[in-house]
Amino acid sequence: MSGVVGQSKKEKKEEYFQKLIKLLHEYQKILLVTCDNIGSNHMQKIRRSLRGKATLLMGKNTMMRKAIRMSVEQNKKWEQILPHIAYNVGMIFTNGDLQDIKASVLASRVPAPAKIGALAPNSVVIPKGMTTLEPTKTGFLQALNIASKITRNQIEILNDVHLIKEGDKVGSSEAALLQMLDIRPFEYGLKITVIYDQGALYSVKVLDLKDADIITEFGRGLANVAGLSLAINYPTLASFPHVVLNAYKRVLAIALETDYVFDQAKGIKELLSDPEAMAAAAAAASKASASTTTAAATSTTAQPETAAAVPAQEEKEESEEMEFDLFG
Repeated sequence: MSGVVGQSKKEKKEEYFQKLIKLLHEYQKILLVTCDNIGSNHMQKIRRSLRGKATLLMGKNTMMRKAIRMSVEQNKKWEQILPHIAYNVGMIFTNGDLQDIKASVLASRVPAPAKIGALAPNSVVIPKGMTTLEPTKTGFLQALNIASKITRNQIEILNDVHLIKEGDKVGSSEAALLQMLDIRPFEYGLKITVIYDQGALYSVKVLDLKDADIITEFGRGLANVAGLSLAINYPTLASFPHVVLNAYKRVLAIALETDYVFDQAKGIKELLSDPEAMAAAAAAASKASASTTTAAATSTTAQPETAAAVPAQEEKEESEEMEFDLFG
């Protein structure tokens, strides 16, 4: 009888290995998730929410690691996953949009009360203000060093109270107070830790990045490259516009101090040689600037997106015109 039981376990392990290896080949994206404090009914709801979009696989960490090691020769990049298979972990396999899967995972989280002895997954702050507690509970609050007063036959908490810090164990008094206030401070569900995406492994925080964040970071990196290139006098594509513009400024300065003239400096030299024309140009520029500001403010009220796009387009056209004139 014991031999049959042993054979059955072996067959189940083999079946699990084959299933995991098949999923590794079938899907290009894997979300590693932790699944603490999740009951069986909750897990079934999570599986149903992912149906048709992804496959959730749970199992013992030793079996997961062994299955990956058995097939790592077929894809060396799977080896990156091994260090992250620890504690109560699962794997979500998908070829779909990661943002969509993340939204489904977050939507499946459910509020839960604070249980005595549980580790707090997040900090708990009780906001100041009126509560539903009766005046007889003031002694309980005083024992917790919570300032309060009685207002209209109810207890009012005078200051925000940082009751529990993330990672701390929930005490009996804290759990009792939260229950009295009918506060369910925690949420339980799958928590995404890292993402494997077609051979690349990165933090889930990457999914929170927006296009504007990426553009900002790219611009910052480009500015750093340009600054370094200019400092060490090493030409790069990032520094080239600055090099050309600086060269133009130097040549223009020479032309303004001497009789040397070139096409791009001719208009400026003529303007500087005629004070009346220069004053008229300054007045016209000031008037145009004021008119543009007023028009932009009006346009922003009516069509904010259009108002933002027009100056950007004008600036781009001016930049392109300068570059073409410079080499024309």
